Amino acid sequence: MNFDEYLRNFDYNERKEMKIQIPELLEGYKKGEIELIDIRFKEEYEAWHVGIGKHIPLNELPDRLNEIDKNKIVVTMCPHYDRSEIARLFLKLKGYRAKYLTDGMLKLVDYFRGDKARDYMKEVKHES
Repeated sequence: MNFDEYLRNFDYNERKEMKIQIPELLEGYKKGEIELIDIRFKEEYEAWHVGIGKHIPLNELPDRLNEIDKNKIVVTMCPHYDRSEIARLFLKLKGYRAKYLTDGMLKLVDYFRGDKARDYMKEVKHES
C-alpha cells in the first residue's frame, strides 16, 4: 500500500485501530501477541528505558525491518507519541499490523511505579 491509497481509505475504523493504550498493550505483550518497539534515539535509550520491548531508533527502522515479527501486532512507542505515529505509519505501509502507544512512554513509566512493575515483570516471566 502506498501513502495515497492509505489516505483515500482512511476512516473511523483505521483511526481507532492505529492506537493502543497501556492496559491493552501490556496484556497483549504478556501473551506474546505484541512486539513493542522503542523508536527513540540511541542517546535517549541509553539514558533510560522501560525494560520491555526492543529498541530500534526511528532513523534505523527502514534498515532493520528484518528484526520485527510480522506475525505480531507491532506497537511503537516514544515519550509522547509523535515519533511513534511516524514509525507506525511507516510500518503499516510496509504491511505490518502496527499501532502506536497513545499514552506514550512517560505514562507507561508512571504506570509501572512501585508494585506494578514488580508484579508485571513476574507475570511476563511466568508466561514465557
